[in-house]
Amino acid sequence: MSKDIVGQYFAAFNAGDADGMLALVTDDVEHHVNQGEVRRGRERFAEFCSHMGVSYREELRDIVILAEGDRAAAEFIVHGTYLQTDPGLPEAKGQTYVLPAGSFFTLRDGKIARVTTYYNLADWIRQVS
Repeated sequence: MSKDIVGQYFAAFNAGDADGMLALVTDDVEHHVNQGEVRRGRERFAEFCSHMGVSYREELRDIVILAEGDRAAAEFIVHGTYLQTDPGLPEAKGQTYVLPAGSFFTLRDGKIARVTTYYNLADWIRQVS
């Protein structure tokens, strides 16, 4: 079950289906972003998804999902294009990047209650600079 939910989450991400992602998270979801603050709640998660859809176009490939009980982890490669400048980051000019990343999940009542994502920000900055 855990692997299925996480697989659906990544399929929605790759389809650019923010509503599909939102349908898979709890109302009080905790979204721990690499190098950023924890966003709590579906509304904050929706804001993040909207921002990402404008600033980046990404596809996750080579996804491997491991799950046990109410926990899951995934490793993947992000293939992306930097579309619109994010404040405090290099200027966006349509640069492409390939970046290994990983996410950790806590599941509750058949939904994602926490997602924590990690990647090497310095590597990303080097690739888009």
